[in-house]
Amino acid sequence: MARDERGQAAHGILVMSAQPPWEPTPPLTVTRCRAAFEHARPFTVGAEEELMLVDPVSFDLAPVIEDVLPLVCGDGRFVKELRAAQIEIVTPVCATAADACRRLAEARRDLILRLDGRYRLVAAGTHPFSRRHGEITEAERYRAIADEYSWAATRSLVCGLHVHVAVQGAEPALAVFNALRSYLPELAALGANSAFADGVDTGMASVRPKFNEIYPRSGIPPAFGSWDDVVRYVEWGRRGGLFPDESHFWWEMRPHPVHGTLEIRVADTQTRVEDAAAIVGVIQALVAQLVDRYEQEGSLPLHETHRITENAWRAHRHGVAGWLVDLDSGDRIATRERIAALIDELEPYAHRFGSNEQLEAARTLIAGNGADRQRYVNKRDGILGIARWLANETEASALDA
Repeated sequence: MARDERGQAAHGILVMSAQPPWEPTPPLTVTRCRAAFEHARPFTVGAEEELMLVDPVSFDLAPVIEDVLPLVCGDGRFVKELRAAQIEIVTPVCATAADACRRLAEARRDLILRLDGRYRLVAAGTHPFSRRHGEITEAERYRAIADEYSWAATRSLVCGLHVHVAVQGAEPALAVFNALRSYLPELAALGANSAFADGVDTGMASVRPKFNEIYPRSGIPPAFGSWDDVVRYVEWGRRGGLFPDESHFWWEMRPHPVHGTLEIRVADTQTRVEDAAAIVGVIQALVAQLVDRYEQEGSLPLHETHRITENAWRAHRHGVAGWLVDLDSGDRIATRERIAALIDELEPYAHRFGSNEQLEAARTLIAGNGADRQRYVNKRDGILGIARWLANETEASALDA
């Protein structure tokens, strides 16, 4: 039996599968990592939000990114994502969550005007009913991902809100990265906005992470003891052909040696701009608080990944309802109570950044997040009504802002 070079036999000999055609990138070094975190101004923020393009009549996904990009005329705020029914908005570096909110609103408004009703925008972690996920976009990176993870890449379309926060100094940045892992379940619960997929209520507040788990290097990240450990891991993966660089870390948070930021990727895309700003405000304040603790105490608490993962499951399943578990004692704490207490602790830091309004918006999410709102709409208007409501809210929130 003969097989080709992709793991098929030739002349009766089993041949090793070909290495994925990863894009060539320079090797990561500790020097590069340290230099990236030499910021003159700490705690600046940036946001990236993945949005869905939908048909204006059926509200089904519209895989039309190649038609949409010419409409934005090379505007760098708008970029391709993995699927042809997605578009990503990228903000510039901002001083505060309020600044990021304004930038997101402006970008959404400009995109709505350029679409001119030909297509609509939907901001949520998943589309409530569509299975028309569309083609993989024509970009070298995404084609390589689709070739390597073919089943995973083609079975779903998910959208997240990614928040970058600059930390001054490589050592504090890594310490905060390790400690912030413990808070990812609280942030996931607050930002849960993907209760529906394939036309059904999934029973989850955020099903997006479950789709993402099909990929390697997803979920709660490991802790790293040093930047040498990070670099050694990347080089090990490169040498073995597993992944080309650190941009293939798809955990719910990752250190970003290019921008010198911590990139928190745990929240679903938020339907309303003010909800996205609330998530950004909480994350910016939390990073600032952890940096202060590190400077005062010389270290930060470090928890085991498997314990954090247990809390993450509860956050994805129940959102702000239910409970989380204290990572040290094992005591149960109502999720709403835990997040409210965290926001109380962050108030002085939000005041520093002028983000009190964003923290108040976060308190509103505690009462009912995006998943809760989608379920309310479903009871009133059905599954199609969710998609229509999401499009209306996505666009109205930008115009109102």
